[in-house]
Amino acid sequence: MALDATEDKPTNIAGERLRSIIERIERLEEERKALASDIKDIYSEAKSAGFDIKVIRQLIRIRKQEPAEVEEQETLLDVYRRAIGM
Repeated sequence: MALDATEDKPTNIAGERLRSIIERIERLEEERKALASDIKDIYSEAKSAGFDIKVIRQLIRIRKQEPAEVEEQETLLDVYRRAIGM
């Protein structure tokens, strides 16, 4: 059974909308892939400059948090360190 040329194309609004959504997601996935590659390059640059990547990642994670949350975690960390004699 041969397909008509019109059967290959979305013929209703829902099909066109779905295709648009899928294409937008695909474009964003490509952008995300490119950004991930750029971030990897920056980490490599930092490493070759002598910086500790684990510490940089930790700093980035901390900077995303609210200041009060960071302060609470640091206080608890200090309390726990003292509790185990560090």
